[in-house]
Amino acid sequence: MSDKEFSGNDDLSLPKATVTKIITEILQPSPGTTFAKDARDLLIDCCVEFITLISSEANEIAEKEAKKTIATEHIEKALRELGFPEYVQEVLAAAGEHKEVLKGVRDKKANKMDLSGLSEAELLQQQEALFKSATEKYNQGPA
Repeated sequence: MSDKEFSGNDDLSLPKATVTKIITEILQPSPGTTFAKDARDLLIDCCVEFITLISSEANEIAEKEAKKTIATEHIEKALRELGFPEYVQEVLAAAGEHKEVLKGVRDKKANKMDLSGLSEAELLQQQEALFKSATEKYNQGPA
């Protein structure tokens, strides 16, 4: 997949409020200094172009390896091949942090079942009763 497939697509963007928040968090506030809206929009366009470039290259790398999923190592390789090796460490650190957050979410879900105090069979029975109740309500139509 080439980055040409994405060119001219106005649907690709980043949330302006989020970008503005990032800008204000990164830049030191100085009295009388503001970040112009057109500069913000240009920055968004540049970010979208950068993401498109990296993801397209990572996709090509994954395809060469006969992989259907773009993995972290494909992003790392794309960054290096496109001449952005200085970003690799920070990207890998962010990926590690993200992985830890996901792990916490999974653990929390697993604990929820354990903390219910019910067996898997009891939980399944409750679920089936809820499905039956919902089906009956649906079949009755509007009240």
